[in-house]
Amino acid sequence: MSVTIFTMTHKKFPTPADPIYVPLQVGRAGAPDLGYMRDDTGVSISEKNCYYGELTGVYWVWKNIKTSDYVGICHYRRYFCTEEGRILTEKEYEAILSENDVIVSKKLKLNFSYYDGYAGDYNIRDLDAVGEVIREHYPDYYETFERLVREKGTYFGNMMVCRKALFDEYCEWLFGIFQRAEEKIDASGYDAYHRRVYGFISEFLLYVWVEKRGLRAFACKVGMTDEKRETAELKERLAIYFAKKDIAGAKAYLLDCLEKRPDVLMEASDITGELKLSMQVIAVCELEQETYGSSTIDRMQDFGALMTHFRRLNGLIQAWKEGEITMSPPEAANYLKSEHITDIALEASARLFYPAAEAARIATEIVVFRK
Repeated sequence: MSVTIFTMTHKKFPTPADPIYVPLQVGRAGAPDLGYMRDDTGVSISEKNCYYGELTGVYWVWKNIKTSDYVGICHYRRYFCTEEGRILTEKEYEAILSENDVIVSKKLKLNFSYYDGYAGDYNIRDLDAVGEVIREHYPDYYETFERLVREKGTYFGNMMVCRKALFDEYCEWLFGIFQRAEEKIDASGYDAYHRRVYGFISEFLLYVWVEKRGLRAFACKVGMTDEKRETAELKERLAIYFAKKDIAGAKAYLLDCLEKRPDVLMEASDITGELKLSMQVIAVCELEQETYGSSTIDRMQDFGALMTHFRRLNGLIQAWKEGEITMSPPEAANYLKSEHITDIALEASARLFYPAAEAARIATEIVVFRK
C-alpha cells in the first residue's frame, strides 16, 4: 500500500519530515513559484483558484496522480493527527485504512443548521443553486443533501484520505456538480474571501457524499501546527483596544472583521477560543458600563489576564451545570467577591451553557454565594 498526502499551500512553510507529505502549491497560475509541486501543470484548473481555493489542488491530484494506491488532502498548517496531537505516520494511515473506506475530519458541531449558517455568512442563492444541480443531475443524492443541510454538522477543510479510485469517484461527482453550478452562480463581484464559493460548499458536499455512499468513515482529529496569521493579528489589535480600555473601539473593529471574515470564529481558526472570549469580554463590559458606570476593563486591561479571568468564570458555570463544582460555598463567595464578578458577567457566562431564561435563574442561584 502506497500513501501520498498532498499538503495544499499558497505560501512557504516548514514541511513535515515524513516523506508521505508532499507540498502542492495551489493557485500557482496566478502566483509566484514557491518551488513545490504545483497545480498549474498537466490537466489543471489553477486559474480558478480565487473561486475554488484548495480545490484546484484536489482537481490536480484527481487528474494527474496515477501512481499512489491511496491519496489524501491536508493543509500546510492543518493535519490529521492522533488524539495526543502528533501528525499521523504512513503506518498509522495504513492501519486506519485497513478498516475504513475514508479518513475525514471530525464533524463540526454548528449552532444552527448548515443552511441557516451559510445564509448568515454567504449568499444563500449559491447553496440553493448547488442544491438545484444535485436535484436535477444527481437525484440519488438530493434527499441526503436536503436532510443534512437542515442539520447542524459538516466536515471542514476539504481534508480526506482514501483509495485513489474512490477519490477519483468523489472528484468526478463533486466537480461535475460545480461545473453545472458555474452556469447558475456569478461570484465575480464578491470580495476575495466570499469569492471562494466552491471551496466553502465542497466541505459540506464531502459530508453528503460520504453519508449517501454509506462509507466507513474514520473521523480523525485535526491538529494545527500554527494559528492563522489573520487570527493572531485580530487578537493583537484587540489587545491594544483592551489596553486602552476602549471597548467601543474593540467592538467596532471586531464586527468589521467578522463581516469580512466570519470564518475566523470557527473552531479550526479560533483554536484557542480567545476570539469568542473577546466577544464575551466586549459584551459584558459594555453592559456593565451601561448598568454600573464601570466595568471589568477598568480593573483589568491585559489581554492574557482577561482571557484567564473569563475562562475561569466559564469553567465555574460549566462545572455548576455538570454538577461537578468543587468550590465550597465560602470559596465560591470569596471568588465572586475578590474577582468582582457582576450579575451581568454571571448571566453572560451562563448563556453559553443554558437557554436565556434558565441562564438568568442559574446566575441568580450562584449570586447567593456572593452575599
